[in-house]
Amino acid sequence: MEAADEFMKYRSPLVSRYASKEMAYNFSDRKKFTTWRKLWIYLAKAEKALGLPITDVQIVEMESHEKDIDFAMAAEEERKLRHDVMAHVHTFAHCCPAAAPIIHLGATSCYVGDNTDLIMLRDGFDILLPKLARVIDRLANFAEKYADLPTLGFTHYQPAQLTTVGKRACLWLQDLAMDMRNLQRARDDLRFRGVKGTTGTQASFLQLFQGEHDKVEDLDRMVTEMAGFKKAYLVTGQTYSRKVDVDCVSSLASMGASVHKICTDIRLLANLKEIEEPFEKDQIGSSAMPYKRNPMRAERCCSLARHLVALLSDPLQTASVQWLERTLDDSANRRISLPESFLTADIILSTLQNITEGLVVYPKVIERHIRHELPFMATENIIMAMVKAGGNRQDCHEKIRVLSQEAAAVVKQEGGDNDLLARVQRDPYFAPILGHLDSVLDPKTFIGRAPQQVTRFLSEEVRPLLEPFNAKMDVKIELEL
Repeated sequence: MEAADEFMKYRSPLVSRYASKEMAYNFSDRKKFTTWRKLWIYLAKAEKALGLPITDVQIVEMESHEKDIDFAMAAEEERKLRHDVMAHVHTFAHCCPAAAPIIHLGATSCYVGDNTDLIMLRDGFDILLPKLARVIDRLANFAEKYADLPTLGFTHYQPAQLTTVGKRACLWLQDLAMDMRNLQRARDDLRFRGVKGTTGTQASFLQLFQGEHDKVEDLDRMVTEMAGFKKAYLVTGQTYSRKVDVDCVSSLASMGASVHKICTDIRLLANLKEIEEPFEKDQIGSSAMPYKRNPMRAERCCSLARHLVALLSDPLQTASVQWLERTLDDSANRRISLPESFLTADIILSTLQNITEGLVVYPKVIERHIRHELPFMATENIIMAMVKAGGNRQDCHEKIRVLSQEAAAVVKQEGGDNDLLARVQRDPYFAPILGHLDSVLDPKTFIGRAPQQVTRFLSEEVRPLLEPFNAKMDVKIELEL
């Protein structure tokens, strides 16, 4: 095919524009069909070991042609047969004439189809988990660095009591840590379908081994171990339960929700000019407005996270409509939804790692915002200080209420700065505390135990979670687009 022909048909941006090479390969035809051949080799080896008349010559022949797939022949066979598995059985048999009679012996299509899907899901998680670990690591370093930097907290997106930049990052980290545990559990819960036959009863294999149940169980165990799984599902229909797909994709969709929240927060803070994502030297924020520094990476994460969350409806509905031992209306949907879930999660994590490696904080802007709001927040501290100096709590409260409303009118009606502190300083009533008013208004007295919470959370819950991935922490992400 001419290279230009590639631009004459739709290409999924998940692969052509965003996804990593390793995740794109994980769901590629090359990996899928070489895995089918590996599974046929595993089956033949185990059947031979258990006494079926299969020769070493046949095994060696199959192994020597494991990777040289004639995709054109397979496509032509599928056009004739209307069956993808049998098309590849014939294609494999064409280059393995000696082994042709025993390829796929006793198996059904789901032996290669479902088992390959389970391998791809497992390998997909193995790609994602280190990436998620690196995001958590970078964000943990950020939280530690800014553990005691006061910043305005927001509830209802209205200024609230102070927190710290690092404590806010720990809220993000807590969600990602939950996602890490969910992905690891979903990955570890995966089992192999194994050799189960057309409706899951293993009848064809029991017939091959002339009623010897132990040999059928040994066959299932041997093939499962060859494929790198510790366990196989003890019961299946024709397919493994499609609830397994729900379990896998729901963990990814939940992570998508976490990332959407984190990146939305970053976008909101970028608008306040308190925090910015990395911005390249030659990057253009807007074609019309040269001054703009748009949070395009965070926006990309939000956009793709919505797609990831939406994908969860596919396996949920597929699992709900599988009739009895199996219906084929799962197949076309799963060809799209499973790869897209992992490809999308992969892109999101790569982009978020790039963001967290280069987050920029502007302390002076944060300080200015605090100064603007702190006088209102400090009113309770001022009242307490006056009471300690001998004042009456109710009298002081009324004084502060009147002055606060006057200051609020300046801010809201006149567009001026918050001058509450100046009003307090001019009022003779507050003379007893003017000498230590600065200490009463120190932002660090308003952040509670935020720095201590950060330290404990990182040491007890975050760092231990990352230990299995320490050897893979040094990988940096350079986004091409």
